[in-house]
Amino acid sequence: MEKQPKNQFQLHPWHGIEIGENAPKEIKSFIEITPSDSVKYEIDKASGFLKVDRPQKFSNVVPALYGFIPKTYCAENVAEFCMKKSGKSNIVGDGDPLDICVLSERNIIHGNIIVPAIPIGGFRMIDNGEADDKIIAILKGDEVYGNWNDVNQCPESLIKRLKHYFLTYKNIPGDAITKVEITHIYSQQEAFEVIKASQLDYQKHYF
Repeated sequence: MEKQPKNQFQLHPWHGIEIGENAPKEIKSFIEITPSDSVKYEIDKASGFLKVDRPQKFSNVVPALYGFIPKTYCAENVAEFCMKKSGKSNIVGDGDPLDICVLSERNIIHGNIIVPAIPIGGFRMIDNGEADDKIIAILKGDEVYGNWNDVNQCPESLIKRLKHYFLTYKNIPGDAITKVEITHIYSQQEAFEVIKASQLDYQKHYF
């Protein structure tokens, strides 16, 4: 049988892409949707291809590049850290890779790309009892946002837009309102801790 080339197949975005040797200070992110998308795309965990999750039901759109951090997973360690910081109990991980929003002044109009990012903070979001953190980052080398090193440097209007999106993007007209809350907006240093916890969860469940 003829030997196949080693690089014949595309790497799985979640399991095949390295997070980066300087993680958590600098990481790679896989972008699923952009501010220009009227459909919510997400990774198909089995194949690694993007799939249509659902059309956006309202006029709100994600105000930044949105995706996940490769080789991360939200399970016991992420949930424990969430409970420690929020004071809540009976929280579990959401069973997905760690979500990330990447800010950039560049007009990037399509997903399915790898973006180098520098975390500057995050939202501690709890969705129906599941830890669903959103890491906030900037595009590495961005000419406008590149000097930010903590989420408290973001304009309040931008933080409000991000919060509004995540508190409402799962709501479907006519259905029961999903119980989602953002308990904290946390700093760069705490974002590093969340990323580390998600790496530990990934190593536990996928190694």
